[in-house]
Amino acid sequence: MSAGDGIVRIVVEPAPVPYLEMLERQKAARMAVQRGEQPHTLFLLEHPPTITCGRRSDAGHVLYSRDWLAERGVELVETDRGGDVTYHGPGQLVAYPVFDLNRMQPSVGWYIRRLEDVLIGVLADFGIPGERVEGLTGVWTGSAKIAAIGIGVRDWVTYHGIALNVDPVMEHFGYIVPCGIADKPVTSMRQVTGEAPALDTVRAALIRQFIEVFGLCAEDVIA
Repeated sequence: MSAGDGIVRIVVEPAPVPYLEMLERQKAARMAVQRGEQPHTLFLLEHPPTITCGRRSDAGHVLYSRDWLAERGVELVETDRGGDVTYHGPGQLVAYPVFDLNRMQPSVGWYIRRLEDVLIGVLADFGIPGERVEGLTGVWTGSAKIAAIGIGVRDWVTYHGIALNVDPVMEHFGYIVPCGIADKPVTSMRQVTGEAPALDTVRAALIRQFIEVFGLCAEDVIA
């Protein structure tokens, strides 16, 4: 089977998916995309409360023990994406693009900038000014980080991705040094605008931005 270069298969998860389960699904999709057995694939979902430690993470950026976190319903996992320590949880919209950059542009820098473009476009749809900060990855509004980016790439096929704070439990970010950046706060769409947009509305905007920024055509949406 040969997958069209510009086709993307969109998979929307209706309920939070455990982090490690989703990681295995991404890896399976990555192999299928690499072999040309399925088109580019975009997973959209939430996770249960989870702290993830990337390949370059500093153990000191997790401020509490695994047991302490578990007592509060937060799982701590190690993962193979780039970046430092991040938090995922309900109210945060996560997107995992499994894209073959051989069919786009085989450049990590190009790909990260396009992910930032997607997030900035989504925020603009809701009247929130999103911006880059030189030397840092992710998207910011004012001096606060509103979206994180942490990717993995194997043979120019991507996995892992982005996390946009719509209306998560902000207290949980206090359990870590988010992305290893101690001197900049984390914020959410609710905190910026005073109200939380419906997650379905943000998800639809995210899909539109991915299609526009990456020049894709949605094959179907699987929910």
